[in-house]
Amino acid sequence: MSCSETELKTRPRLPEWLRLKLPTSNTFAHTRSLLDELKLHTVCESAKCPNHWECWSKGTATFMIAGENCTRACGFCAVKTAKPLALEIDEPARVAEATRRMKLKHVVITAVARDDLADGGADHFRQTIEKVRELNPGIIIEVLVPDFLEKDFAIDAVLSANPHIYNHNLETVRRLTPSVRHRATYDRSLAVLAKVKAKRGGAIHTKSGVMLGLGETEPELFEAMEDLRRANCDILTLGQYLQPTLKHLPVAEFVSPAKFAEYKTVAERMGFIHVASGPMVRSSYHADEFSLPLSPLC
Repeated sequence: MSCSETELKTRPRLPEWLRLKLPTSNTFAHTRSLLDELKLHTVCESAKCPNHWECWSKGTATFMIAGENCTRACGFCAVKTAKPLALEIDEPARVAEATRRMKLKHVVITAVARDDLADGGADHFRQTIEKVRELNPGIIIEVLVPDFLEKDFAIDAVLSANPHIYNHNLETVRRLTPSVRHRATYDRSLAVLAKVKAKRGGAIHTKSGVMLGLGETEPELFEAMEDLRRANCDILTLGQYLQPTLKHLPVAEFVSPAKFAEYKTVAERMGFIHVASGPMVRSSYHADEFSLPLSPLC
């Protein structure tokens, strides 16, 4: 029996609202060619994001720096776990050039976890942000970062480059964190978000995301949302967890679009200034459509 046949027999059937139609725009091929030419990685591919056909067809992508090998082995993530290679010193310039050619107004920069580095790759983030801004004046810069093991000097390195949005995902509720996230902890993630806000206040927006369908209960979800607000998190994304391969955690539940709409209302009442909630929502999905009162940092 082939792998695809095995997966069809083992995985639960996707509900209608999760079945996507592939776009036919020529922009997809152009984006693919550009990324290949500049030898860049995207989380769209590495994490097997279901939206990458749509995003690339619109000429958008989330750049993944610091290589494609992650030092962590989270139960939900398709990014490869392996010994990382040395950082590429010209990568920040290549990301900046791709951003320029794609004429992006809002760029999202993320990275694998690099626990092998003393700063977790924070200075590489700093260099990339600075190169992107140098080549693309006025662009909105969002970073989606690992926890850096809550090292202040690493967090400060990223903040020194003045990103507009500092995104670090909580991913799941407290009870499920040990089985979902490798080496990360629930309280450390909250502490990182709180520190960023304490250091920069209203000069930066903090953002976090939670996946649904891993077996969390509604009270646990609401508790996680309240914990994020206590950490002064501004922006929240809620999306459906989808099992990337049979080696990853199974889907416990497919949450309906109506429930996601309900959770959006609850989150807005809690005080989040922007909430993206829906089955296909991911951390950086349609990030450029967020309308936020961003401070002029450049």
